[in-house]
Amino acid sequence: METKNREKMLIIVTAVAVAAFLADRVILTPLSDSWKARKEHIADLNKQIEQGKMMKSQERRIEAHWNDMKTNMLSENISLAEADLFKAFDRWAKDSGITISSLRPQPKQSDDFSTIECRVDAAGNINAITKFLFDIEKDPVGVQVQNVEISSRDDNGQQLALGLMVSGVINTPPTQQP
Repeated sequence: METKNREKMLIIVTAVAVAAFLADRVILTPLSDSWKARKEHIADLNKQIEQGKMMKSQERRIEAHWNDMKTNMLSENISLAEADLFKAFDRWAKDSGITISSLRPQPKQSDDFSTIECRVDAAGNINAITKFLFDIEKDPVGVQVQNVEISSRDDNGQQLALGLMVSGVINTPPTQQP
């Protein structure tokens, strides 16, 4: 009789161990993982709230910066935008003493915005090229230097050739969402 009690006891202990293992795998582990995921999601949401509060506190500065950027964009009329770009390059060239040999604007359109990419070929000494690039970067006109190529035109490196690619954002009115 003692063997039957021992067998019953072993069966009960085994059943309890299997039940505990299944409970861990089926209930506790998924529940724990779910709580961890929720905790991480709540932490991300709290971080987003803090970023939103920071942006809200800087709203005036951000809007002023955006309005300044919008006023310095190129005109939505392609001809006027190209004319503005030509005037700006002429001003920068005169100020720096560089000689522009070629200026080729190319309008580009994407889904969200329009740009004008402009290839510029110029020549001058290192001081003129440096001043020219500095003038482009500091000018409020909304252009960005994309690519710069400088090569020597003589054996001494006194005359340099400049190949430049700039792009400017065209001020397009916002489209109405349906």
